[in-house]
Amino acid sequence: MADIFDDYSMSGAMFEAWDEMFERPGLPRSPYRSLFAALQPLAPADLRFRADQLARVFTDRGVTFAYAGEERPFPLDLIPRILDAHEWDLLTAAVQQRVKALEAFLADIYGAGRVFADGVVPRKLITTSAHFHRQAHGIEPANGVRVHISGVDLIRDEEGRFRVLEDNLRIPSGVSYVIENRRALTHTMPALFAEARVRPVDDYPARLLAALRAAAPEGVEDPTVVVLTPGVYNAAYFEHALLARLMGVELVEGRDLVCSGNRVRMRTTQGERPVHVVYRRVDDEFIDPLHFRPDSVIGCPGIVNAARAGQVTLANAVGNGVADDKLVYTYVPDLIRYYLSEEPLIDNVETYRLDDRDPEVLHDVLGRLDQLVLKPVDGAGGKGIVIGPQASDETLAALRTQVEGDPRGWIAQRPVALSTSPTLLGDRVAPRHIDLRPFAVNDGDEIWLVPGGLTRVALPEGALVVNSSQGGGSKDTWVLAHPTDPAPSVPQKHKLPEPREAGGGPRDSGPAAAQLAGQQQQQQ
Repeated sequence: MADIFDDYSMSGAMFEAWDEMFERPGLPRSPYRSLFAALQPLAPADLRFRADQLARVFTDRGVTFAYAGEERPFPLDLIPRILDAHEWDLLTAAVQQRVKALEAFLADIYGAGRVFADGVVPRKLITTSAHFHRQAHGIEPANGVRVHISGVDLIRDEEGRFRVLEDNLRIPSGVSYVIENRRALTHTMPALFAEARVRPVDDYPARLLAALRAAAPEGVEDPTVVVLTPGVYNAAYFEHALLARLMGVELVEGRDLVCSGNRVRMRTTQGERPVHVVYRRVDDEFIDPLHFRPDSVIGCPGIVNAARAGQVTLANAVGNGVADDKLVYTYVPDLIRYYLSEEPLIDNVETYRLDDRDPEVLHDVLGRLDQLVLKPVDGAGGKGIVIGPQASDETLAALRTQVEGDPRGWIAQRPVALSTSPTLLGDRVAPRHIDLRPFAVNDGDEIWLVPGGLTRVALPEGALVVNSSQGGGSKDTWVLAHPTDPAPSVPQKHKLPEPREAGGGPRDSGPAAAQLAGQQQQQQ
């Protein structure tokens, strides 16, 4: 019987890319050999049936996302992406290095500003960033952590080397799919795990809760943690609810919180209850109408003052978005050298700065827009990206006008053929471009990465934008354990605590759809 890989072509649709699974046709790379052997006997129709089962499971569990105005099950491909133990060790060290440098950078720009005085980063670069907020100046986190949760997007280039594509230090989304993808694939395709020592991902809620509790204001021994959501109309609401449930904490909306005397309390059916740590999934602009948008109905008035007074911790910190600015991204290798005295373990993608510091670079980029990738510096979710080799003349003409009018608002990068991975499309398997978002949790003592993270897949043929908002899907990401590693376990300090005695949850509330529609956060 022919196997499902007989007609598989390793080349990408437009770019010659590194294939994650195969060294050459029919010869799988070492980490994939047992998976290849397990998949070969399966008929395409059987895989299609199991894929349909997965979609039904996701729909029943609410693992969905909004795309083109429709709520859909999040696409999970049956063929996992695999990283061996040594490769994961490198990625872990590289992400930890990057988070440490960006933590130091954020503390510096909202504090002493040494990085400006020493000429490493121009002050104008920061003050012109849309996500630099003077309201955050002088706020000192209790344990020195501003980046409690981060998602650093990585790609593998044409030569198989990992590169950093961008940093997400505001409100990185997608870890719920990491957890649910593993749960679903384990139940739907258990035979795939038979011979593979795959590291688990279900430690994440305990690690996250431990980091949030460690960030509590000084002197609070038993902190109350809540997850702040914009509400049920937000595209990532499933994730907010899942993480709150798995951590055993309350899921609240802005109207469930009240701030007075620089202290935050949660309204419950049994009265108000102090809140010490807010894992907020609401953008800076909507978190506090006293400091940001006065028309926000999804934040809590006064919560920024409470954070400044040291009475509550916001995770992630207000103002982190300046480090997500894609022009700041170009300086991160220098920031690693400056703050850590180390060389970057993983390089950025080759990037051109288009601000007014070097007009010749801007002139050169405008002359070859059809050969480059242009990105808005404050974009998220893949919005606004123009891939020059795939763009129409009309699109490039409009892009030229935008870039000429606001060079600071754009960066240019060489097109990188993101690595491809075999992906089930109907009854056939074909290569599709992928990236990787590892999630890092910082508790002040350790930066821990959930093994694997989220592999996103650009499902349309030839597409290089992997975001779910642009029609992308995902894969379960396997990290293989070292052969000598003992069976994994959760350290005692990262175990979930026993449930609290019933104290009455937040009152049932939800912002009006009409008010919320224009105030939902962008999904990163």
